[in-house]
Amino acid sequence: MTEAPEPTGPNGRAHTRYTPGTPCWVSLMARDMAATQTFYAELFGWELEPGPRRPGPYVRALLDGHEVAGIGQLPPDRHLPAAWTPYLASDDVDLTAETVRLCCGTIGVGPLDADDSGRLAIGSDPSGAVFGVRQAAEHLGTRVAGVPGAPVWNELVTFETERVVKFYETLFGYEGKAAGPDGFDYVTLHLDGRPVAGVHGVGRALLRDRGPHWLTYFQATDVDGALERLTALGGRVLTPARDSAHGRVATVTDPEGARFALVQEPR
Repeated sequence: MTEAPEPTGPNGRAHTRYTPGTPCWVSLMARDMAATQTFYAELFGWELEPGPRRPGPYVRALLDGHEVAGIGQLPPDRHLPAAWTPYLASDDVDLTAETVRLCCGTIGVGPLDADDSGRLAIGSDPSGAVFGVRQAAEHLGTRVAGVPGAPVWNELVTFETERVVKFYETLFGYEGKAAGPDGFDYVTLHLDGRPVAGVHGVGRALLRDRGPHWLTYFQATDVDGALERLTALGGRVLTPARDSAHGRVATVTDPEGARFALVQEPR
């Protein structure tokens, strides 16, 4: 079990241990590794170093020497979209993968050992949203939270929350709590009384070309300034910056179309 800190919400403080079910890592699968590394290094100030070597070419992103995310190479023979994927912590990836199957989800990769970084599987929930499960080695995990360039929240964007929330509650023992005003289909997933992820049902507003998906939020000092850098680097703004209860937020893509969000703490 890694001792890396875990974020508790869009502006959450770090904790000292990954409880099973807590988002513990985010990983981007991209086509052009060199161009993608340049984009995120310029946008977030990441330093990038190789490893692990399996299951394919991979680099880890660091902020001040602390690991925050990973970037892997999409297999050239597979026509998959570039996408960010959150990994949920597990004490037993094989058992979690079997539970995914029993709960009408699917496992597309693994379980397998990823070099010296732990054991992992990649699957999808009953709505088709892709997520990872990781039984991490001691040294691997997102080791910093609440600083610019670090992931601070993960949110499942789907058609409706009820069915898919039951899947994740069964899988990891989350307690789902409705959040927001009447008519706003949003559920926060809690572990040990802490919010660790969100599920947002958007109905027909869900993009047909993307379908249900997990969205990772990265901390930004100045969202508007970050959007200027992003577009100059070839990224695209999907949802313009707006003020929310958790701060200023925008949804964007990188040059290959991988979606993510930027969030700035309220002032």
